[in-house]
Amino acid sequence: MASFKDRQGFEMGKWPELRESFNKVIQVVWAEKELSEQFKQELFTMASIGSGCTHCQSHGAFHLNDMGVEKERIRDIWTYTTSDAFSDGERAAFDLMLAASQIPNATTPEHFENLRKHYSDTQIIEILAVSSAAAWLNRWNDTIATVTDQESVDWASENLSDVGWDVGKHTGEEAEQRKAHPLNMKWIKR
Repeated sequence: MASFKDRQGFEMGKWPELRESFNKVIQVVWAEKELSEQFKQELFTMASIGSGCTHCQSHGAFHLNDMGVEKERIRDIWTYTTSDAFSDGERAAFDLMLAASQIPNATTPEHFENLRKHYSDTQIIEILAVSSAAAWLNRWNDTIATVTDQESVDWASENLSDVGWDVGKHTGEEAEQRKAHPLNMKWIKR
């Protein structure tokens, strides 16, 4: 299998204005408006599952763990349709995230009918904003096979392997490896 040579040259940090602008978008999207930061992070993780980006899956799950979310609830995101951990409203939002993360987009009017049973229009806009931000990150990181930091790989390997998570193509040489999750690094502001 061919390796992704010098891919760290394609990271957003190489275009500081892009990194700074996207960080501002993330801060706005994840700010608590009507939906909690935890739920938004769960939605991000679900969108990453739907897109297949294991890099973002591990980051989403690790961040939830860092926020104090129980490991069982995090694991249950992978099996949300059969888990008792989630409400009907949360499942409706997860259904939308999975459909929206497909290419081509698989959302239907029924997704919005189900969402409207549980959420206001403002809350649905928040859900869509998370979906869109996740799509950007999923596409960027999966396209260049961004090397996942060791902290997230270790956590996800220990806690998510049996629900189907695998680092996949997001491995690299030691020189490419970050040691810490991005939120533990200085260039991301919480």
